[in-house]
Amino acid sequence: MNTPHNLQEKLFAAALVAVLCLSGCSDRKPAAGGHGAVSAAEDHRDEDGEKLTDFSETTELFVDYKPLIAGQPSDFVVHLTRLADYKPLAEGKVTVVLAGAAGADEIFPVASPTTPGIFKPAIAPSAPGERELTIRVESALGSQTHELGPVTVFADAKAAEAAHGGHEHGAEGIAFSKEQQWKIDFATAEAVKGVARPSVVATATIKAQPDGEALLAAPAAGIVRAAGAFPRVGQAVRKGQTLALLAPRLGGETDQASLDAGARKAKIGFEQARRERERMESLFRDEAIAEKRLLEARANEKLAQAELDAARARAAQTSGGAGIAIRSPIDGTVADVPVTPGAFVTEGAPLFHVANSGRLWLAARVPESDMGRIGTPTGASFTVDGFDGAFSVDGDNGRLIAVGGVVDAATRTVPVIFEFANPENSLRLGMTAKARIFAGAGKESVLIPASAVQDESGTQVVYVQTGGESFERQIVQTGARDGDRVAILSGVEPGQRVVSQGAYLIRLSTSKSGPAGHAH
Repeated sequence: MNTPHNLQEKLFAAALVAVLCLSGCSDRKPAAGGHGAVSAAEDHRDEDGEKLTDFSETTELFVDYKPLIAGQPSDFVVHLTRLADYKPLAEGKVTVVLAGAAGADEIFPVASPTTPGIFKPAIAPSAPGERELTIRVESALGSQTHELGPVTVFADAKAAEAAHGGHEHGAEGIAFSKEQQWKIDFATAEAVKGVARPSVVATATIKAQPDGEALLAAPAAGIVRAAGAFPRVGQAVRKGQTLALLAPRLGGETDQASLDAGARKAKIGFEQARRERERMESLFRDEAIAEKRLLEARANEKLAQAELDAARARAAQTSGGAGIAIRSPIDGTVADVPVTPGAFVTEGAPLFHVANSGRLWLAARVPESDMGRIGTPTGASFTVDGFDGAFSVDGDNGRLIAVGGVVDAATRTVPVIFEFANPENSLRLGMTAKARIFAGAGKESVLIPASAVQDESGTQVVYVQTGGESFERQIVQTGARDGDRVAILSGVEPGQRVVSQGAYLIRLSTSKSGPAGHAH
């Protein structure tokens, strides 16, 4: 019976075999075009040549050539890979320069690739001696110069053979040709020094700050009316801005006629209280009443004044009879408009959702089992589906708001909340995020992509690139994971390049019998 693991192994192996067959066989057809056509099989080089690898900011250069002999053409092949996607450079001009001889620099250009990614300049040095090898690349990616250092041009084949006769061509690690790399999802990354902080993973939700969100509801039953242009989703609004008017239902307590009547009634009550207070003051001066009655009259007048003010305010809020003004309590953006002009709504019905999305909250739910590991969180990073890369929450653009003191009985999680600046207002309220909560300051380590680490039967392994087409299996000890990077405590040095995509297929290639040759 095939276990899921065994089935996966077989599927990957089948994929690898297909890739190897494509790279080793499909390109062996003779080039069309009649005169000058060369079979790809005739270009298969042995292992006695020189191999050089160099990286620019945009390309990887891999050169494979036989020893240079004065007066003789050299089998010189330049492989160029785009670092943006690790696919072959399909266009461009390559110029090979040999400098340092007594005469002028020797320049050997080739205007276009023979096949995507493969350039074959016609190299024929004129004189023996030590030279400086430089390769210039001009393409849509710009201009790059690869200075490859000193090379030797031999006087004859005998001198070349003598110089290389003492070389031991033993195992060069795992061979994985450029043609194979180009046909799969492949990438490498440089190991760099950096600070790795311990972290835990949590689910999170993007929320507004408590004072950065307002849900406006109908204060009474009535008809919604526009106050100018009716608000639309995405519209910026100011604090105090009238978004709409609500005309209360006729006959209700908030009917305009009822409000006006209430204001008049309150005014009559106030006038009566004022006259009574004046009468009590006159009687008190004549010593006809006790002071207590005067104090009661003054209190009744103040109460009547308050009722009058409230009644006038209720009547005034209807904007001269047009309706009750619905105003935004905050600066922000209209997030939702569940009503339309002319709609009848009941008291408490939602009218508008206004949110200030300039600064948001990352509300993470950390499993209780991880709380002891993070202590006081020092920052966070998170990813959201549909967005490339991770968003960072640190001292520059965010801060820790709170760590919950109670474990949720249902989810067994603890809330951890960060405030952060919303980059270009691109994130939306309610989005779900995958968060990583950091703890402690961390320490400097060698960092590589976490995707580069392979678990091989409990052993942590990476594949280090030792040349353009050669790799080495290296056992590593991993440390803290910081986002999509992991600290390497041993096994990889800064500056080395590790396979960050396609490592599993390189592992499988080790079981393929025979060397993986070229088919240029």
